Amino acid sequence: MRLLDGGYPQRVAPRLSRTCTALDDRLVRPDDLFASQGGLATTKQLLTAMSYRTLRRRIRDGKVIRVWHGVYADHPPEVIDRLAALDLVSGRSIVACMHTAAELHGFGTEVDGRIHILDPGVRMRPSSALMVHQRIGAPLKRIHDRLATAPAWTAVEIARTLQRPRALAALDAALFKRCCTLPELCMAIDEQNGRRGIVGIRELIRNVDGRSESPLESEARLVFIDGGLPAPEVQYEIVDRCGKLWRVDFAWPEAKLVAEYESMEWHATAEALRHDRMKVARLQECGWMSIPVVVDDVRRHPKELVARIATHLNQRTSLAG
Repeated sequence: MRLLDGGYPQRVAPRLSRTCTALDDRLVRPDDLFASQGGLATTKQLLTAMSYRTLRRRIRDGKVIRVWHGVYADHPPEVIDRLAALDLVSGRSIVACMHTAAELHGFGTEVDGRIHILDPGVRMRPSSALMVHQRIGAPLKRIHDRLATAPAWTAVEIARTLQRPRALAALDAALFKRCCTLPELCMAIDEQNGRRGIVGIRELIRNVDGRSESPLESEARLVFIDGGLPAPEVQYEIVDRCGKLWRVDFAWPEAKLVAEYESMEWHATAEALRHDRMKVARLQECGWMSIPVVVDDVRRHPKELVARIATHLNQRTSLAG
């Protein structure tokens, strides 16, 4: 997720580096003030440890970074820092939900720079960087010393807002990361019965598979299902003639056909390219055919992808028979 950052451009004169603040009745430096609160401090706190001009200078120099109105950090703030900063703003312990909760749990699949929180019971105005949600009765779980909506509930809630391919990716990711179980997802679906989008998720849950290792693999699998292809084996293992074990994204063993999703990120290095070429060659030696799948195949030309795989399946099954 994108990080918030900001500052003032004016150049100001320096002052003495050691000042005092009424923090726990001790004399501390500004850096000690940040250190005592996990790298965060309010404007009011900082102005007891430095002058306004010094604060502006530190902001300009990038030594102090604005997190929210009236709260600053001494380092680029991560999601957990942005939540802690909201604690200072609200005076309450903030509870994460939706995409923010998913990121804390470790299965975030959607790019969303906003922080999503449950209504803390005090006035907090939503903005382009903050979404405040009403979720009475949502189950909570503590993660990284903070409460967030439970993984299964979070995955289902996010999935309800997405198109089918991305919804499946979100549900798969929650299982792949072992944040929850399939029965827990089914329970969360029941708990959210009657809410917008839940009917589609109830139908989609039968296709969830925690073995998918990336969102695009989940999307590709749904293309195969919707296209009427025989269900492939997922993360199928093949041993080549040299005894080396290879794992493929999708396999139809009866036809000795595999399909591999090729991400641009993975193939950005020469080492990755060599690895994949060796993999294809070793599998060919064993009689397997490999079909590369790229993002445009999945999202722009799904029918053509299904037709290509179906043709090879029919040809190779006939030859095997």
